[in-house]
Amino acid sequence: MEQLRVITKRNLMLYLRDKGAVFFSLLSMLIIIGLMVLFLGDAAIQNIQELLAQFPGHDTTTDETNARLLVLSWNFAGILSVNAVTVTLSALSSMIKDKTSGRIKSIYTAPVNRMVLALGYVLAAWAASVMICTLTLVITECYGVACGMEWFSVTEHIKLMGMILVNSFAYAAFMYVAAVLVRSEGSWSGFGTVVGTLVGFLGGIYLAIGQLSQSVGRIMKCTPVIYGTSMFRQVMTEQIMEKTFDGIPEEAEKAYREVMGIDLFVFDQKVSVGMSFAVLLIFGVIFLMIGAACVKYGRKDC
Repeated sequence: MEQLRVITKRNLMLYLRDKGAVFFSLLSMLIIIGLMVLFLGDAAIQNIQELLAQFPGHDTTTDETNARLLVLSWNFAGILSVNAVTVTLSALSSMIKDKTSGRIKSIYTAPVNRMVLALGYVLAAWAASVMICTLTLVITECYGVACGMEWFSVTEHIKLMGMILVNSFAYAAFMYVAAVLVRSEGSWSGFGTVVGTLVGFLGGIYLAIGQLSQSVGRIMKCTPVIYGTSMFRQVMTEQIMEKTFDGIPEEAEKAYREVMGIDLFVFDQKVSVGMSFAVLLIFGVIFLMIGAACVKYGRKDC
């Protein structure tokens, strides 16, 4: 256990000391915020206002305030989901550098089990993601409260921390397997560019899943990203959804939740928070097993 702790700490510190890696792991979050502020936010708020205006008895000023807070919560959930992908990818850059520089061969000469070395990379990526996502949760929640949102309850905070843990685990395992397959820093950089571009779409962040065709929606449901995003959204939008759709027919609220990807349906079955949690956990376990197989049967630089 001491060897694992030392190796994990070493890999984690390499990530945290690299200011460029930390910045670029947060770049997707900054892009999402910029898009919402400059382009997509007002359109989303207007769509909610138009929906609410179809039903009499609503104050337009209150509706606008609630719509703005709902869009904020919706986007904060997407940011938390995306961060787990980009941070774990960036954190495992240390493994790529170890491989390309030849340091990993020197590390393998030490009296340490290869499985422990591999687990050290995964745990460091997981820890980095948990730290950054927790910080993101604190910042976004404080900003939301400053804008008029309510604080999340203790129960909601516990749920969100559990989601951060499992979401980070899933992508730490996946990114480790990807790092095993990549042989150069250039390839890893290219892989990161593709992932950073796709994750916003696969998570239904740039465009909600209900705004896309059914075929595209089916493809998105075959990836874990949309389940993580939906999981966070179901918890983070719950309070403001009750206020925004107070007095509105239940069918209208259900339709909105499905279009915006808050609620997912697979084979006409609603995917609960627990189901999304299980999907991410199973996804992580599968790739952790693949990673273990790569360590046991793969080449020495894996």
